[in-house]
Amino acid sequence: MEFDTIAAISTPMGEGAIAIVRLSGSDAISIADQIFRSPGAKALSNQLTHTIHYGHLIEPTTGDVVEEVMLSLMKGPKTFTREDVVEINCHGGIVTVNQVLQLVLRHGARLAEPGEFTKRAFLNGRIDLSQAEAVMDLIRAKTDRAMNVALGQMDGKLSRLIATLRQALLETLAQVEVNIDYPEYDDVEEMTLPMIIEKSTWVKNEIERLLQTSMQGKILREGLSTVIIGRPNVGKSSLLNSLVQENKAIVTEVAGTTRDIIEEYVNVRGVPLKLVDTAGIRETEDIVERIGVERSRQVLKQADLILLVLNHSDELTIEDERLFEAIHGMDFIVVINKTDLEKKIDTQRVQELSGNRKIVTTSLLQEEGVDQLEEAIASLFFEGSLDSNDLTYVSNARHIALLNQAKHTIEDAINAAQAAVPIDMIQIDVTRTWEILGEITGDTVEESLIDQLFSQFCLGK
Repeated sequence: MEFDTIAAISTPMGEGAIAIVRLSGSDAISIADQIFRSPGAKALSNQLTHTIHYGHLIEPTTGDVVEEVMLSLMKGPKTFTREDVVEINCHGGIVTVNQVLQLVLRHGARLAEPGEFTKRAFLNGRIDLSQAEAVMDLIRAKTDRAMNVALGQMDGKLSRLIATLRQALLETLAQVEVNIDYPEYDDVEEMTLPMIIEKSTWVKNEIERLLQTSMQGKILREGLSTVIIGRPNVGKSSLLNSLVQENKAIVTEVAGTTRDIIEEYVNVRGVPLKLVDTAGIRETEDIVERIGVERSRQVLKQADLILLVLNHSDELTIEDERLFEAIHGMDFIVVINKTDLEKKIDTQRVQELSGNRKIVTTSLLQEEGVDQLEEAIASLFFEGSLDSNDLTYVSNARHIALLNQAKHTIEDAINAAQAAVPIDMIQIDVTRTWEILGEITGDTVEESLIDQLFSQFCLGK
């Protein structure tokens, strides 16, 4: 498949030591030949592939030097896109890199659409759709664990498992076809139904095993939305600062200091948390603070994890008890802060209100208890068993939805086979399962979905 030649800046915009402008397509090398000069060197089209060359970019019409560069030459098909690829390494100034991009666009390249390089890798058979989505997961990874999961998916871990499941279903469908083509042989049907049940059950079990990793995988990919709540001046902002290890939130002894939502990403034992420090939830006459309190209540409804902060040196209040009521049924950890002060809180009552939830004591002023809190957060969601090297994690919401659909259709096939429903009716559910699994890797996906997925990528990828 041959496409036109595209170009884009592949490094973040801004000042830096180096920036890269990437070209991919059938004319990538000829475009580079027009604008690249290296004293005494052969034309790029005559150079060996996967080599790097020093020289200058010039404006051919005037001979003016535009930039001093190192140019990487990679001839297809052994490239990311399976096309000819040229990467121009130039100085990392905003003006400089834009001049280089404009130069290649003037001489035959087209500005790439978001994700178009990866889209070409997919369309040219270099990677499947799940591997393409893993590219963006790798770029966005916020922890080592998230990076390892994305690398495993890029390497084809999920793709190989899906291919195995689809092959098992294909063999089942072939057996069904034999039964339909030769209905006069009773023994064929007797063999077919048990085989459908056996293979379909195996596929169902594998899908369920994948779905069991989906919660952990989704957390690694998207982060855990963690909301810090409590009455004013119990230490919520201090907790945020301790976890982030920066003074992001204002900490004072004045109640109601935090008037708005403060968000920060932090890596806690390999778990990416999107920490949200809220305004203290209480009844107040202050109009601005009241708006902050209402926003806090809204954020609370969307949280994956709640950190409820209580004051060790205060007795439990009605407001504290209302907070327990507000988070009933949710995942939460109780943080009893200010243990350096005299104890007034009724810990037995806190235990009753918490049920079997984890309670951690801290003195954030003296930097005590944060390690125990981090351990409690990690064990709550991963129970210390996360090993991204051994398991195939499903982290993509699209993949999770498709696996749930496939689970339901294969269950329908199993139930139909056990009820001795006519074979051609069972075939419909098995075929639909095969198609749904193919949507994960892009084998049976519609073109409109492909366009939508790649539009979410960054421009130079």
